Amino acid sequence: MKLEREQLNIDMPWGSMKLLVSKPENAGEPLPGLLWLHGGGYYEGMAEMVYFSRGFDAAQRYGAVIVSPEYRLSTAAPYPAALEDCYAALEWLYENADDLGVDRARIMVGGESAGGGLTAAVCMLARDRGKIAVSYQFPLYPMLDCLDTDSSRDNRGIFWNTKRNHEGWRRYLGELYGSPDIPPYASPSRQTDHRGLPPCYTFVGDGEPFYCETVKYVEELKKAGVPAELDVYHIDVHAFDAFFPLLKVSREARASFNRHFENAIRGGSNE
Repeated sequence: MKLEREQLNIDMPWGSMKLLVSKPENAGEPLPGLLWLHGGGYYEGMAEMVYFSRGFDAAQRYGAVIVSPEYRLSTAAPYPAALEDCYAALEWLYENADDLGVDRARIMVGGESAGGGLTAAVCMLARDRGKIAVSYQFPLYPMLDCLDTDSSRDNRGIFWNTKRNHEGWRRYLGELYGSPDIPPYASPSRQTDHRGLPPCYTFVGDGEPFYCETVKYVEELKKAGVPAELDVYHIDVHAFDAFFPLLKVSREARASFNRHFENAIRGGSNE
């Protein structure tokens, strides 16, 4: 299914934010909407990364309108800048649903790595603000915990490791870095109430830095009664599906994501 691509800008209190919007040609009925948030440790990356993402691939395959914001990186402004930008993009998607041909009851949020962390944070913020009901979340190998875990401590991964993780959190949290009072919107692993969050699907490698925090997030969702499912692959490379797409585990991860995406847009859950 071919997706038409468009770039536009929306007004923000700090200036103008770029949005990349892709939607199927000649859609005959309202489609799912997907806000996709790029990775990069909160201090790198760009909206165009969406075109190489699991989200874009699934949107082409099954039909969805996908929106990706050029949120502010922490090198320009620390937390809560990126979160507020991503939430503003979610609001824009919701408010412009009719023009976009989007079904407001099927608006989802997803992203990889830091974009996965922002996915979880946006879903928490949307729940707490009470305006937009996100129908599903796809936080892939998400960057959730500003503190070291058993898998992020002493990790020497080739694409993401302990040193880069500390740097990412230091830049993103700014003056909050090292504080005992980090809000869950900044580091979603600090969340203590997962009730009412959207159903979730994610995957992660068992040797990469974010393994433990991903497992914990899914476990906490399940404890709160939220349908959630996690696939774990035996590999120590962060974002392995993107960096090594031809590996068997990458093909398996892609196929499983697509199955869960298809189920989500048809109104299913993980139960």
